Amino acid sequence: MAKSHGENGPRAPAAGGHLSGTRESLAPGPDAATADELSSLGSDSEANGFAERRIDKFGFIVGSQGAEGALEEVPLEVLRQRESKWLDMLNNWDKWMAKKHKKIRLRCQKGIPPSLRGRAWQYLSGGKVKLQQNPGKFDELDMSPGDPKWLDVIERDLHRQFPFHEMFVSRGGHGQQDLFRVLKAYTLYRPEEGYCQAQAPIAAVLLMHMPAEQAFWCLVQICEKYLPGYYSEKLEAIQLDGEILFSLLQKVSPVAHKHLSQQKIDPLLYMTEWFMCAFSRTLPWSSVLRVWDMFFCEGVKIIFRVGLVLLKHALGSPEKLKACQGQYETIERLRSLSPKIMQEAFLVQEVVELPVTERQIEREHLIQLRRWQDTRGELQCHSPPRLHGAKAILEAEPGPWPTLQPSPSIRLPPDAPLPGSKGKYKPPKQVQKEQRKQVKASGQRDKPPTPSQAKVAAAAGDACPPRDVPPKDLVHQDPQDSAPQDSAYHCSQESLTSQESEDTYL
Repeated sequence: MAKSHGENGPRAPAAGGHLSGTRESLAPGPDAATADELSSLGSDSEANGFAERRIDKFGFIVGSQGAEGALEEVPLEVLRQRESKWLDMLNNWDKWMAKKHKKIRLRCQKGIPPSLRGRAWQYLSGGKVKLQQNPGKFDELDMSPGDPKWLDVIERDLHRQFPFHEMFVSRGGHGQQDLFRVLKAYTLYRPEEGYCQAQAPIAAVLLMHMPAEQAFWCLVQICEKYLPGYYSEKLEAIQLDGEILFSLLQKVSPVAHKHLSQQKIDPLLYMTEWFMCAFSRTLPWSSVLRVWDMFFCEGVKIIFRVGLVLLKHALGSPEKLKACQGQYETIERLRSLSPKIMQEAFLVQEVVELPVTERQIEREHLIQLRRWQDTRGELQCHSPPRLHGAKAILEAEPGPWPTLQPSPSIRLPPDAPLPGSKGKYKPPKQVQKEQRKQVKASGQRDKPPTPSQAKVAAAAGDACPPRDVPPKDLVHQDPQDSAPQDSAYHCSQESLTSQESEDTYL
């Protein structure tokens, strides 16, 4: 997939228009009668009216890519249980990532609930952290005019992205407008990289699950953390990963590896679109979503595993190779894969069980990099190192979550009894003795203790600040509340904090 370069000046997406003659099928499409009916759709409202009768649960018009293959139906009760578990994880994300990452991985393999998929992808990819670190950045990019050499070519690609999905079926509709905004913003965010055609389907899938701003930051994470260098001008990273895939194939399926070697078929001929579009233009839609769930959690190894599984089951036995005697037949077999091996349940199980690890990928990466340098010289694209999944990304870019400090919500007089106690609070004997020494020595009860006295107090269990030092997290305090408070009282209170609430994007 070649890098796109624009030639003409910017042109805003059309407000309306005809689909006739502009749609390009990304998979076996509807019959002629349905196609003729679709050609009359000219606005979002018309598309939505049509969708009530002929749209599947993924938003695709019946007969298109989303309706291919048998769907794995999850019982409603199981789905509700999964939603409850995911809500708990998302509301306590840092804790789960730090201590229960394996559980997150297993739940991603089972499939993220559709109602929470967009939110989960933002957390897994680090897109939410990126958004919080850059408030208002997307709006700034969105309002900028953009580079004319990219705007025209982006606009020409809009109608090619999932033309049978309800979001993008209407020329100049809201879906295409948001897609234009996200892709234009990326060319401004990374002007040295610009725009590549393979970024459009990636951004379109994200927009099906989240608003434009969140989709933009997830796209940034995919381009910079998951697949760095894939969309650079020379496409060197995808060529390197093609060699890595071919080397791993020798261990996974020697039969398929030998056949492709004998036919002298370069990996770029069959894996470029697979990897650069993360299989969004290859697999049935139910399988695409399951692959993306695992991809966001575990990283690029999922993309390698899916490619290896497809190659193994398409070319991995002598019987399957009988119909692939030449280059043309072999490439056609890989371009029109059997629905059976792309079916959701079968494919996901094979991907999970395939023994290909991050360590193997990185070892092969170093081997192929040395070979590249020996034969072609140094790489011209200096992309950041690839991060393998959500845990590595979180460790590299921890969230800007503030440290929670205990602060009292109700203040009582120093001599008032604590809730649940029968009388006045009495400090430990050792602390009383130290306080009496202070009063006797200075005659002033409120004089701050010496360092040695502070150590004794700390040993007695008083881990709070000195009495006349106000808590740091109290930004505003009434004058009457500025009197010294009993330090033990501060220690006994728990903070009443409210957790960030977010609307689930459906």
